[in-house]
Amino acid sequence: MSQQFVVQLPNRPGELAHLAKALCARGVNIVRVNQTTVGDKTTAEIFTDCCDEDTTDVLRGMGYPFVTGATVTVEIEDSPCALGEMTAQLERGGITLRGCCVVGRHEGRAQWSVAVDNEPLARHLLGLDEALNPVPTKR
Repeated sequence: MSQQFVVQLPNRPGELAHLAKALCARGVNIVRVNQTTVGDKTTAEIFTDCCDEDTTDVLRGMGYPFVTGATVTVEIEDSPCALGEMTAQLERGGITLRGCCVVGRHEGRAQWSVAVDNEPLARHLLGLDEALNPVPTKR
């Protein structure tokens, strides 16, 4: 998976459709999107399967403010305090979160995708293997 793009959009009918069609026209495939709205703004967290440069060009061309972050997938205990503990660990190491979401749950464990400003340091702080398929540590 490529970077995560956190995009600020106007909160009006069809805005996400407009963006999705523009990305489609450039051949960018959206593999996951999360959208949240507060007031007159909406934020879409967009994950694609390729084409970071094309996605960036589309977003800039449309005038949408956005930030990007490399994604790290980590498995933690599925408990009330686990997310707070994991994100505090990243904060203590100087990592800025760009976004996060649960991508799966199984047998008391939760798999999180976190977009960060420094992927290698985040992987180190979380005890993840540097391999393409990280092996999460038990917390």
